[in-house]
Amino acid sequence: MKIPKYGVVIYWSQEDNSFVTEVPELPGCMSDGATYQEALANTEVIIGEWIETAIELGRDIPKPKGRLMYA
Repeated sequence: MKIPKYGVVIYWSQEDNSFVTEVPELPGCMSDGATYQEALANTEVIIGEWIETAIELGRDIPKPKGRLMYA
């Protein structure tokens, strides 16, 4: 399955001692990793699993909106 290109927010969590990622367009879609690269690789897997689960449950899959703007 080709995974759509969603925006990812990545930040360092001192509490978790790891990089944490969030995919704002997919509610609850988050991952982490010891390195920046590991966190992003894990996020690609989680996005695929999020989409597979949504399909199984008959839920809509949001289309990527592109660049998100924050204030």
